[in-house]
Amino acid sequence: MEQSPNHFPHPAWNRDRQRILLASSEAHPFIKTGGLGDVAASLPIALRQLGHDARLILPGYPLATRQLREPKPLCEFRIPNCHTSVRLLEGRHPDADLPVYLVDAPEYFHREGNPYTDLSGRDWGDNAERFLLFCRVIAQTAQGLPGIGWRPDVLHCNDWQTGLAPALMQDLPEHPARIFTIHNLAYQGLFDRATFDRLGLPPALWSLSGLEFHQRLSFIKGGIAFSDRVNTVSPTYAEEVRTPRFGCGLDGLLRQVGNRFSGILNGIDYEVWDPATDPLILQNYDRERFGLKAENKLDAQREFGLPRSEDAFVLGYIGRLVEQKGVDLIQAILPELLDDPRIQIMIVTSGERHAEQALLDIADQFPRQVGVFIGYDEIRAHRIEAGCDSFLMPSRFEPCGLNQMYSLRYGTPPIVHRTGGLADTVTQTTQETLAAGTATGFLFHEPQPQALLGAIRQAVALYRDDPDGWRRLATNGMSQDLSWEASAQRYLQLYTDAILERQSPVEAASA
Repeated sequence: MEQSPNHFPHPAWNRDRQRILLASSEAHPFIKTGGLGDVAASLPIALRQLGHDARLILPGYPLATRQLREPKPLCEFRIPNCHTSVRLLEGRHPDADLPVYLVDAPEYFHREGNPYTDLSGRDWGDNAERFLLFCRVIAQTAQGLPGIGWRPDVLHCNDWQTGLAPALMQDLPEHPARIFTIHNLAYQGLFDRATFDRLGLPPALWSLSGLEFHQRLSFIKGGIAFSDRVNTVSPTYAEEVRTPRFGCGLDGLLRQVGNRFSGILNGIDYEVWDPATDPLILQNYDRERFGLKAENKLDAQREFGLPRSEDAFVLGYIGRLVEQKGVDLIQAILPELLDDPRIQIMIVTSGERHAEQALLDIADQFPRQVGVFIGYDEIRAHRIEAGCDSFLMPSRFEPCGLNQMYSLRYGTPPIVHRTGGLADTVTQTTQETLAAGTATGFLFHEPQPQALLGAIRQAVALYRDDPDGWRRLATNGMSQDLSWEASAQRYLQLYTDAILERQSPVEAASA
């Protein structure tokens, strides 16, 4: 059937059972390049566990299509300037009770591998067309699916790839409340004016109050400017992006949004990230059996080709080779850090070829202390969190960060730069915080090599000189509540605020 919006009445809003359509360009395990993939799967699952009708819409990448459980064609769309068939497939998340819709447009999305770049690492040349198509389908789906009698109260868009959907809905007579979440403001979906003209977007959107950003088309600005509520993924990052240093040119707009902009800290999936039940690690453990963690250390050393030694202090790093993540700070201190033969480091990363090779050269130079794996491997990620003594996150900025929360959960105290979500989730270790039972890791204030080295040395000293203090520190982190339930409750309040603001006074009073 062909999809046409507004052909059935909008059902009454029920605060206790909200209907939420979450739109994202990636979601684990369908496809994942970073933290967005974890959040886009975990949040709707958490919302459903709280009794709400959350559903997920994604592009129909080949990997996603193969993993969709119980797939079936739902409807076809008529898309402006698109001469190919566009279908919506309906199915289920492979591991959870979550309805999932895939936008099946082979010409746009049937490409193996990374969803945004080709095999050489360059952006696909038609990304503007690809994600405009995705946004058009999102906007139509948010108007309702008559075939199944479902229409959302809330459309929750995420990052630039979905940013045009709220803008495309602006002039519709009726639409759901629009929420837009910024996971990383540095990635904005910027294209030239010729692309705007080629896409056939309404000319009125080319304005300072619309999609124009320094004479370029900005997808992310569409999400910010045309949504009822905008948030980012930690309270501290929400403050940071309203400053010129971190605002990437959009700090003025975010200040203008006023109290419609906020920060909600991400959570982590406790069913996936739990050292007591994790099937991907050698030895399960918990706070009471923390000593068993050492078995995972020996296993990780073996996997990375390092000498097996409980006496070594093992550091871990998982992340992309980009300036944001501060990997250059780690590289800068390695010669001095590795003067200590009892320090080892395990790195899982990927990026530009020359940067990857530089790390591989260091591993060749220090084969007993440095292990490097190029690429991303979910199994290795779990084994590093379980097997390392401490985890490095020297990010120059970090909207939220998930690995530091995984590290806390696994009793692997993180060493982090005091920024964004890292500042919101890690409490500095001092004599006072250790005695009070609140210490969870080590923070440094400036993204400089010597500041990172100082924090590492503080961690090493506590580990070697005060084993009981180290155990208290590690188990403090394991006691933190970093689950998605608290975060999901905050999103539900955000949805409620947006819905009530859109209702008439009579409707709001009755709700």
